[in-house]
Amino acid sequence: MKKIIRVAALGGAVALALAACGSAPEDDATASAGAGEDAYKACMVSDAGGFDDKSFNQSGAEGLDRAASDLGITESKVESQAETDFGPNVTNLVAQDCNLIIGVGFLLEDPIEEAAVANPDTDFALVDSSFSDADFNPMTYENAKPLLFDTQEAAFLAGYVAAGVSKTGTVATFGGIQLPSVSIFMDGFADGVAKYNEDNGASVKVLGWDKASQTGSFTGDFDNQANGQNLAKGFIDQGADIIMPVAGPVGLGAAAAAKEAGDVMIIGVDADWFETAPDYSSIVLTSVLKEIGQSVFDTVDQASTGKFSSEPYVGTLANGGVDIAPFHDFDSAVPAELKAKVEELKASIISGDLKIESVSANS
Repeated sequence: MKKIIRVAALGGAVALALAACGSAPEDDATASAGAGEDAYKACMVSDAGGFDDKSFNQSGAEGLDRAASDLGITESKVESQAETDFGPNVTNLVAQDCNLIIGVGFLLEDPIEEAAVANPDTDFALVDSSFSDADFNPMTYENAKPLLFDTQEAAFLAGYVAAGVSKTGTVATFGGIQLPSVSIFMDGFADGVAKYNEDNGASVKVLGWDKASQTGSFTGDFDNQANGQNLAKGFIDQGADIIMPVAGPVGLGAAAAAKEAGDVMIIGVDADWFETAPDYSSIVLTSVLKEIGQSVFDTVDQASTGKFSSEPYVGTLANGGVDIAPFHDFDSAVPAELKAKVEELKASIISGDLKIESVSANS
């Protein structure tokens, strides 16, 4: 309930029904990677987007799979179909005697936190959220590690590129549910466009997000692609020719609308959509990368060698935890001077000379 209350407080009345699909699903087969029964066991539970979301759940699963392959540990993954699956899925993994349980997504804070308190001999990690008490005061647990990302830094670069490439002078962004891990992308994107306008005397508009008021467009879910498609069509009708959806699989609906329009580009999030969503690679300008897989791998590596720490991991441009993807097929469409400016801005952010602010920043 705490997380639901927080979502309402942050984003107003937001629909949290994530298409309930019955009881919690069966867990994936455990991969042994040649390890014996006593091998270290790392486990993961997805949010409602599932492990094939082409986004953050998939990135997390790939990091765990690599840990199983490279480190010789065993793994177990359970996939959530709805928010009601979160608690039972975490309980399932506790019952499997996992040494480490990783929850993927902000909405899993409550079940992960409750399980960490109830099972002090098991380690836990949580992607995209820290921990707090019922009054939202920060909490630290010796056996629970937040995996966080200052994605506003990379999204700033993507916004700058979008403003420089847009032919209509209108770009757009939207989210799934208004959570800090979503709006942080939108903050950076809006600031990048604003910086481009300042540097070039331009007036590129951003549809879908007002950073000052922290209000904008959200579909209310992370799994209904039709919602993303409809919202993107509305932006395209208003002249947007570049759209950055921050909505997991819902973003693929926006990509479908952009591809149908024929002259609209998409900026992916979390993973490089050129690689993970090949059906839409021809319209992917770039992607805002969040190296969830690497953070998961590193956490498993540390925990399995007795070096688990509750100190939060925060991915930044400086440590390679966030970045933007190559321009791939659009490389020739991005002017050399714009590329150079983006590299200059990136260096300034890394050095600390340029600070990209967000109310949802983690550092």
